Amino acid sequence: MLKRLTIPSSLPLRCLILSASLLAAAGCGKGGGAGGPAGSAAEGKPSIVATTGMIADLARQIAGDLATVEALMGPGVDPHLYKASESDVRRLAEADLVLYNGLFLEGKMGDILGKLGKSRPVVAIGEAVPEDKLRKPPEFLGHPDPHIWFDVSLWALTVPRVTEAIVALLPAQEAALRANAARLAAQLQELDAYAARRAQEIPAEQRVLVTAHDAFGYFGQRYGLDVYGIQGISTVSEAGLRDVERVVQVVVDRKIPAIFVESSVPQRTIEAVQAAVRDKGHEVKIGGSLFSDAMGAPGTPEGTYDGMVRHNVDTLVDALRGGGR
Repeated sequence: MLKRLTIPSSLPLRCLILSASLLAAAGCGKGGGAGGPAGSAAEGKPSIVATTGMIADLARQIAGDLATVEALMGPGVDPHLYKASESDVRRLAEADLVLYNGLFLEGKMGDILGKLGKSRPVVAIGEAVPEDKLRKPPEFLGHPDPHIWFDVSLWALTVPRVTEAIVALLPAQEAALRANAARLAAQLQELDAYAARRAQEIPAEQRVLVTAHDAFGYFGQRYGLDVYGIQGISTVSEAGLRDVERVVQVVVDRKIPAIFVESSVPQRTIEAVQAAVRDKGHEVKIGGSLFSDAMGAPGTPEGTYDGMVRHNVDTLVDALRGGGR
């Protein structure tokens, strides 16, 4: 059974106002009969709203053209800092199903999602990952690492949970939805194998991934790279001088050839590392931009989960092994 989120209502004034607007919109959105929100009912298809592009891509792969799917957060958006606007609240309130990552990724939206969960299905897909598979490094202060999509095998564990939520929305289409889910699971298995195979092309001593914040821990754990993020698990806190110096020493000591910027995080801290490394007599290049907390633009290969992962894998492997394929 899908659980609905409940959160204590000790909220700041702004969140209370937004939540009140959300609940009012939710009440108005429902028609007099058994239909869903007015917007989706008018189109004849249920509406699914996901917080991130990665989750929206999962839903699209499973629902196909049987539902409308949209993501709140577009390319380049940092979910750690994201604040829902009034239009976002309205879109959430008009959805038949809301999907979110959980594990504290959408930290500033938790209260709104909790309020919304009292009126319709709101599903945290991260709950599909067993507790013993979640990273909880000491520096995360007891919180789990929410970036589960960087281990493709873990991301595949969320497929059944998303599938069940959509089947509950479209029970008459269960056979088609489960066929789509099975096809997606097979694609993710192949993608996982691709990432593992390419990672082995990097010389063992150069399997070090340095990025702006600690988003790639699951990737390193799964595919055999040491990962160093200048900032911690969240981008809420700024990187300090000590954080930069720690990473600089790793790059110099291990003679790492490339470090990486992220599409949703300012690159100034990575540039600071590059300059400090140069001051110590070692040249390190910026090997490219990786997609971390958001995918690429719609209509591009990187605008899908599969394309995003392949871009990241190819970019870092080619830079760290010292040449193209």
